[in-house]
Amino acid sequence: MRIAIVHYHLQRGGVTRAIEHSAKALSRYNISLVVLTGQAPADDQIYEYRIIPGLQYEAARPRISSKELARAMEKAAVNALGAPPDIWHIHNHSLGKNMALPGALVNLAGKGCRLLLHIHDFAEDGRPANYHMMLEKMAHGEKTEMSRLLYPQAAHIHYAVLNSRDFTFLNNGGAEPDCLHRLPNGIQLGRKEFPAEYKEKTSQQLWLYPTRGIRRKNLGEFLLWSAVAPEGHRFATTMGPENPQERPRYEAWMRLATELKLPVEFELSAKADCSFEELLQQARTLVTTSVAEGFGMAFLEPWLANRPVCGRDLPEITMEFRQDGIMLPSLYERLDLPVEWLGIDRITVSAAAAQEKRLHSYGRTPTEDCLDRVLGEWIRNDCIDFGCLDEKMQEDILRRIVHDPACAAELIPAHLPEPMDNSANIDINRSILMKKYSLERYGERLIYIYKQLAASTVEPLSSLDGEILLDHFLAPERLTLLRVD
Repeated sequence: MRIAIVHYHLQRGGVTRAIEHSAKALSRYNISLVVLTGQAPADDQIYEYRIIPGLQYEAARPRISSKELARAMEKAAVNALGAPPDIWHIHNHSLGKNMALPGALVNLAGKGCRLLLHIHDFAEDGRPANYHMMLEKMAHGEKTEMSRLLYPQAAHIHYAVLNSRDFTFLNNGGAEPDCLHRLPNGIQLGRKEFPAEYKEKTSQQLWLYPTRGIRRKNLGEFLLWSAVAPEGHRFATTMGPENPQERPRYEAWMRLATELKLPVEFELSAKADCSFEELLQQARTLVTTSVAEGFGMAFLEPWLANRPVCGRDLPEITMEFRQDGIMLPSLYERLDLPVEWLGIDRITVSAAAAQEKRLHSYGRTPTEDCLDRVLGEWIRNDCIDFGCLDEKMQEDILRRIVHDPACAAELIPAHLPEPMDNSANIDINRSILMKKYSLERYGERLIYIYKQLAASTVEPLSSLDGEILLDHFLAPERLTLLRVD
């Protein structure tokens, strides 16, 4: 079987890692594989690749048409594989990074090419600038045209998503279940084995947040936990954001941590003289406070390094992990604090403005019940969830707790769990992960999808309803201020 994998770039990141995992997992099978990409990879790769400049991000790509890009992709694939691909496996085609790619894929599908559209992230989910650019530049303001280009449908076009949430959203938008697959990421750390013992490596207890400090990672909440921790505890993040637009907010948190003398160190990976996996071993527990994830690697990877994880739960992501038997007892769904600390008027005004801004950025207007639905999700029993707040409100709460530590007793929960209470689950979770989320299992899933797709009947193209998909992502209950610019 001949496979052409397509992505904009092969720089370090989640999608590049998924491509690497695919290549490793498929090496056990009789597969001829090439990766088509817009720019050369940052590191040496185990797979063959071809560079097609037209696949680069919009600002860098040459001004070629979708048909020209399709021809360039076909030519490069045949050059590498010796014949046209049996399957085209495309990553994140609908994210708004390249205005020519969606049309090129529709062109290929119209000629009978079998496509696997592998979606990791959605422009409809907190990326309004990307969405708007596609609507205006690709679809000329026509939403039906947008759906036609982004979400083509036929028996020979299949979709792969990371979680059941996205599966449900696409299914409700019209995707046939037989052409829709949940494909969770494979998980593999650099070292195959870690010391089995569970003990502190230093005199201080390290709570490590293995993350790149972008906005949705909710660093204010991580700082709050450092503020209420007992003396002698240390907190650290691993990486800073690469996106220049993310730096101002990130650096503001760094300044605040210094001002309030919080026991937090930023970008530990850049300072530690060890690998990422060894850095995980230096922590007694790993923490996540993110308010949104596509897959949720932070909930799984720690167990492979014999470390537990605690922090904010994301049930629409972790539900599937729990169904697979993963034990995640040290997660909280909300971090509640009294509404009176901020005042209901301030909260209401912020919620209304954010919801209107979010909807307007996608060409929508609020309905009469929008604000009630937002506040109904945010506020329970006269308490509001810290994760719903923006940076300024989070900062005000943090200053309050630092200046009056007794206030911390009113938080629910009031502290992070003791890591040792969670250590009993390490062996169970590690065993499940190695069985159900291994690269071998990932390869089995991919081969199953490829075979289904290869046996499919070529049909005339229709499309999903992108407006239904957008409705799901814009539901008022999903609003958090950290995802509204």
